[in-house]
Amino acid sequence: MKIFALINWIYATIVVLISLALMIILYYILPKPYSRKISAKIIKIATFISTDIKGKEDPDTQLFLLNHQSDLDIFIMEYISSKDLAWVAKKELFDIPFFGLALKLPKDIAVERESKMALLSLIKDASRVLEKKRTITMFPEGTRSTKGKMLPFKSGAKIIADKYKLKVQPVVLINTSKHFNVKKFHAQSGTIKIIFLPSFIADKNDDNWLKNLRKTMQEVYDNELTNNSSNR
Repeated sequence: MKIFALINWIYATIVVLISLALMIILYYILPKPYSRKISAKIIKIATFISTDIKGKEDPDTQLFLLNHQSDLDIFIMEYISSKDLAWVAKKELFDIPFFGLALKLPKDIAVERESKMALLSLIKDASRVLEKKRTITMFPEGTRSTKGKMLPFKSGAKIIADKYKLKVQPVVLINTSKHFNVKKFHAQSGTIKIIFLPSFIADKNDDNWLKNLRKTMQEVYDNELTNNSSNR
């Protein structure tokens, strides 16, 4: 089984790299955000991943907040969303071949986590993408968590949501690391469940809304695993 999972991982990685290269080429040919959507669809089909969506995307959402387990999360979100997504990612990712260019071309948001100016830069860049009617998309944990427990959410999401009174929609991805895990060199086909939670307007007077949101998203995640054995 481990050998089969490794072979699947190598195959899936090749698919991702080819799709990213195609996305970069198509970026100069097609209007935004179609190059990303096509790339995401290719990855989904070629890796034999299906999606099971619960809830609906709010067309007025300005900020998506997702839990993060796998590199597959980005492609799944691009595939299921009709919106032009502006991803927030650590600056180091912008320097990775292919993947970094896929972030740079659409002018996504780079964050220097150790920089004192990072939050000011995030606020400025958020304003830039919002003016272009793009939807900011963040992993508030800041990094992958693959053990079923979401990490504490970083304050950046709350700062920009409060600053611009954004309409926020949380999205819970179920067990994506089971289908593509870089650290374990593991990949497998199957169905990924995505749950759109109700959207809301950020309230800067509520100091705990982001902390409470993490708790809600974790409860939704845990309930899904408890009540649906196919997701375990």
